[in-house]
Amino acid sequence: QVVVARVEWGQGGRAATEGPDADGTKTDGTKTAMAGGPVAQALLEEILVDPATVGGTAMAGVGADSADRIAVARTEDEAIALVPLPTTPPRTPETPRTPEPVDRHEHGPGAAPGHAARQAAGQAPDLADGPGLHADALLAAVRGPLTAGLADDGRLTLGVSAAVHSAEGLRGALEEARHARRVAAARPGRVCAAGHHELASHVLLLPFVPDDVRRAFTARLLDPLRDYDRRHRAELIPTLEAFLDCDGSWTRCAARLHLHVNTLRYRVGRIEQLTGRDLSRLEDKLDFFLALRMS
Repeated sequence: QVVVARVEWGQGGRAATEGPDADGTKTDGTKTAMAGGPVAQALLEEILVDPATVGGTAMAGVGADSADRIAVARTEDEAIALVPLPTTPPRTPETPRTPEPVDRHEHGPGAAPGHAARQAAGQAPDLADGPGLHADALLAAVRGPLTAGLADDGRLTLGVSAAVHSAEGLRGALEEARHARRVAAARPGRVCAAGHHELASHVLLLPFVPDDVRRAFTARLLDPLRDYDRRHRAELIPTLEAFLDCDGSWTRCAARLHLHVNTLRYRVGRIEQLTGRDLSRLEDKLDFFLALRMS
């Protein structure tokens, strides 16, 4: 697997110490932003090469032997880690079969929640998706300590590729990790990570939408609802979010919001009236979904 990390500084960057010999300063002694590549390399080495720094959680799918063989290099702007994976011996008739995964869309008793639900509940990310380094586990392990360690103007973003099984696949893995890192960079937060599994989703496209287009799109759809909520102390935006999250189910959404179905229908009707959209149409549902994700 390939992991790409980038450290960026806020307005003006982090000032380096003055003097001609100081790292990140000009020969005339003026201050300039510290290059992100060396900092990202140091952080990757601390995270990956010394898994004890994150309690071993992030490296659970890699193994101690593989951790000893991790290589980290850098450019001026980013750091790149090559994470070798342990070889999995072929399963023999005596080897117990791995249990079938629980359907993560089921929410009944005994169902295994997905990554987001587990993190929201304060549980460790699920590493049963196979061997290797998982972006969710990596983020859960390092977000706290690294957020505390970064200065007020520092930000770390990480991208994790899928596993490849030959040297020929490394170039593609590098590009995949870079794309994942850009997805992570579009999210709020001081420390963010994204994995290869997110590149088969709309989240791959959102980071490349220009900011002015993003603002215009979300304003056109959501500003009428925000204005109405502010003037009438209503809850049209939360209602819209819940309605989409419930896949347009009136009964499930009403139950989630503790509303009568008729009250929910009134709110949805008001949303449609204010925006000129029809929430029974897939295209309009998709537009609202994307606007909420980009806002």
